[in-house]
Amino acid sequence: MTTPPQAEEAVTYVFAVCRRRVSLDLGAVTGHGEHAPVRTVTAGALTAVVQEVPAADHSAEALQQRLGDRAELERCARAHHEVVAAVAACVPAVPLPLATIYLNEDRARRAVAADARRFLTALDRIEGRVEWGVKVYSANRPAPVAPREPARRTVPDSGAGHAYLERVRGRHQARESRQEASWKSAERVDTALRDIAVAGRRLRAHAPAEGSGGHWRQVLNAAYLVCARREHELTARIEELRNCPEFRAGMHIEVTGPWVPYSFVDGGETDDHA
Repeated sequence: MTTPPQAEEAVTYVFAVCRRRVSLDLGAVTGHGEHAPVRTVTAGALTAVVQEVPAADHSAEALQQRLGDRAELERCARAHHEVVAAVAACVPAVPLPLATIYLNEDRARRAVAADARRFLTALDRIEGRVEWGVKVYSANRPAPVAPREPARRTVPDSGAGHAYLERVRGRHQARESRQEASWKSAERVDTALRDIAVAGRRLRAHAPAEGSGGHWRQVLNAAYLVCARREHELTARIEELRNCPEFRAGMHIEVTGPWVPYSFVDGGETDDHA
């Protein structure tokens, strides 16, 4: 008599949370592989979008090892975002962090229901709104190399020494002036976009990308929550800023979006200027 193979032990992965009164077609998304379909679970006034995934691949140790690998991290992040974006294309949805795992469906349901107030507040905040990312870079011009004093000079020349110090001081002041101007330009962008956005978040600035040679320094890394009907105003304002003389000479604005409002689901100011 052949013993049937035992079913692989599974845990419940939660991608996103939306309101209970929703109808979602999730047949086109596979989530994390094809182990089980992505589906919905009712949790009080909310609906959780979940998938059963192999427990062996999603233990704390396994996740630490897998997500420590850049290629695997990117693959998991893409799969997670694919599901979140599919849900958000249909209804307002609060995305959960990557690798939100519960031992089983019942634990997931109870956890979501217990946090209903926070989820409902977040859903009210992001409904009809999207996230745009804006980064501002300043040209990182290296200071010119100071000319070396002639080696044959043996008698100190106070006039030449003073001139040399003045040149060094001048280069230092010029560098500080460029930095101050770049920060003011970044603040100008942030102020202009906050006039359109419902809310804005300043994020940690990134170091120059590998291979850039350090030629561009990031002076603003921000996210803006924007009413969908005002997206065209935001993009038009950015084009206006790009055409200002200060941005044509030594500044660069990078824009991404629209995105699911990942940066605005955990609170923050939401003074609506729309």
